Amino acid sequence: MKTTKWLLALALAANVAACKRAAEAPAAPEAAIAPAWKLDESKLTPLMRFTPADFAADGGACNDLYHYVNDKWLDANPIPSDRSSWGPFDTLAERSLDVRHQIAEHIASGKPQGGIEKIIADFWLSGMDEQKIEQLGISPLNDQLKTIEALNDGPAVADYLRKIAAVGQNPLFDFSPEADFKNSSMEIAYAMQGGLGLPDTTYYFDADKKDIRDAYEKHVAKVLELSGIAADDAVRQAKTVLAFETRLAKVSKSQEDLSRDASLYYNPVTPEAADKLAPNFPWTTFIEAQGIDVPAMFSLAIPAFHAEVSKMLADVPVAQWQSYLRYHLVDSASPALSTAFVTESFEFHNKTLAGQKEQRARWKRVLRMVEGEVGEAMGELYVQVAFPASSKASMEQLVGNLRTALKARIEKLGWMSDETKQRALAKWATFTPKVGYPDKWRDWNGLQTRPDDYLGNILAADAFNYRWQLGKIGKPVDKTEWTMTPQTVNAYYNPLQNEIVFPAAILQPPFFDAQADAPLNYGAIGSVIGHEMTHGYDDQGARFGPTGNFEEWWTAADKKKFEALTGKLVEQFNGYKTPGGTKVNGRLTLGENIADLGGINIAYDALQAATAGEPDPKIDGLTRDQRFFVGWATAWRGRYTPELEKVIVASDPHAPDRFRAIGAASNMPAFAKAFDCKSGDAMVREGKRQIVIW
Repeated sequence: MKTTKWLLALALAANVAACKRAAEAPAAPEAAIAPAWKLDESKLTPLMRFTPADFAADGGACNDLYHYVNDKWLDANPIPSDRSSWGPFDTLAERSLDVRHQIAEHIASGKPQGGIEKIIADFWLSGMDEQKIEQLGISPLNDQLKTIEALNDGPAVADYLRKIAAVGQNPLFDFSPEADFKNSSMEIAYAMQGGLGLPDTTYYFDADKKDIRDAYEKHVAKVLELSGIAADDAVRQAKTVLAFETRLAKVSKSQEDLSRDASLYYNPVTPEAADKLAPNFPWTTFIEAQGIDVPAMFSLAIPAFHAEVSKMLADVPVAQWQSYLRYHLVDSASPALSTAFVTESFEFHNKTLAGQKEQRARWKRVLRMVEGEVGEAMGELYVQVAFPASSKASMEQLVGNLRTALKARIEKLGWMSDETKQRALAKWATFTPKVGYPDKWRDWNGLQTRPDDYLGNILAADAFNYRWQLGKIGKPVDKTEWTMTPQTVNAYYNPLQNEIVFPAAILQPPFFDAQADAPLNYGAIGSVIGHEMTHGYDDQGARFGPTGNFEEWWTAADKKKFEALTGKLVEQFNGYKTPGGTKVNGRLTLGENIADLGGINIAYDALQAATAGEPDPKIDGLTRDQRFFVGWATAWRGRYTPELEKVIVASDPHAPDRFRAIGAASNMPAFAKAFDCKSGDAMVREGKRQIVIW
């Protein structure tokens, strides 16, 4: 039931990325947990570290680096039954959950009287009170369901949409602040498309996704039935819900479109112009209903979508609107309701779409809800027990080394003119890194929670978070803010602030290992750092200048050369197929593939500079360069269920991990040299097939 702030951020992970100086380490947060309390390490998911025993028994790096490094580990580590993927991101995510589990239990046992400890304890206690949740059933939604039943025409529906949006519930579109594309120091409002229950617009039309559409229709019917609609009527209404969403999908942009054209997010209009575009849903009235001043301008992204919504308020029967609104209300709340609702939600969203075999334990599901609603409050407690200061200092040094290597690569580019290089270097000079956790923690004063009202706490947090977001509109951007929590296993680049962000939870093995040698760390976390830096120069990040403004800073000739190079990368990844025979979408994944290619090259250069003149004794039978590439491939080990892999290929801007591991490395002569690969080997791209961008 959470409203998520939109961010044009370019992240590292699919599931599941420099500055003038390294950021100063912030003072340690004020202690919230008794100093004597420490994590029980025996209850944490073990860290994944590279070992020579992981190497495949046959084959070699020149044939397939991914399988050479990872096959033995993959064979010995099947996907757990309560997950749909398994690899480094997943193991660290499990470890993060284990840490938060201990934190929640510790705080709840102490009966905190206020502050973030009380918020966490109330969410935990109410979410774990299964008996109370079972007794309540769907009753917490009864009042809102009655309101939906009473809607009698389009204007009444529009009024309902305005009112629920004002408390952080909006099934139809996203309305939230973000930096102005043309003045990135100021926050403006953005209205985005939404309203779909399937992962992407393609799911409503592609012939090979008909089985998912059919399963979705059955799921909608079951949710409606559980909400109190007679079974036969629920089946009929489900067809109208699917038809409703299909109409929205026709005027929505696909994930491929949104990933590859940042300009789609920015359509500045006056409220008066927006009113004319959508006369049955006047934006002036909507903004007033949110309790904020009507701005002179906001971004009405994907205008065709909003125009269609206005038409639908006039020509779609109110009964169809009621079915749509009823389904999305109940489906979004289902994880916090009684067992029948939780089970149905799992059956479609986790089992059918992602191939997950078993429901996750309740404590894991409750912590996931805590993460979505009050994640930064938990993060403030997480870093006190799970993030050593030494990791932050080491990361800042690595960032500096990678930053130097990136500058050198820009200066040596043969395809770019001096004019564009100067602008690229100006952007390089303004990179801002953030490591570990925010310098300033968010204030949660005003959020009222109870230890006996799980869904009530979720709805209260929805409303609180929405008000907090709206309070930013028209104000300067808070550059201390993070859009990932410290306990998130990921990293991201935000082009509007030209910042790279590395949460604490990813700074663990196999990405960052204080016990490992430099080549393994440069291959793993070094490539992650380089990946996020390169996002500033991928096909979308490169459309934002040094200050974060959306601007054209390339010469026409350089832009043409860049597009020719990136086109070759699209072709490379279009040539990959999953084990199930599904083709990777090179255009959808282009930005991440550019970042991977740049990231591994930058990290390799940084390693060479850091170890220049040092001896190169073999460790575990591997040279320094070989260990670098092993570190890279270890970071991308992992597997997905066939169902999840289909979703990733269809809608995720990240290619499946195996292709990320082999795709970038195969373009590097240093890789071929390190493993003595020969011309014609599968991992050797040479001549015109070899791609170098940044």
